[in-house]
Amino acid sequence: MIRTLVIAVMALLLAACGSSSPGPLAGTWQVTGIVAMKTTFRAGETETMGVIEHVDYKVEGQSVIVTYKDGIMKGTAVRFVLVNPTTVQALNMTYRKVGV
Repeated sequence: MIRTLVIAVMALLLAACGSSSPGPLAGTWQVTGIVAMKTTFRAGETETMGVIEHVDYKVEGQSVIVTYKDGIMKGTAVRFVLVNPTTVQALNMTYRKVGV
């Protein structure tokens, strides 16, 4: 009984550490201005300017932390702050949801 409880608690803790789901970031977002680009957030990956990188997502309140698992950003975690359902801020840039 205790063994099952310990295994269940460990599984929950590991699941809370990272996820393949982008949560509220799911979909395509556009940055305009000096650096105009689109970023698409999908289960377990992002795509920007044709470059697909594997990531983990962690939702914390109004933020989604994206941790890159490979590529030039490997090991880097970026916090995307949800301003509203169609606006996100990260890395001193404002992203707007595409197709809303």
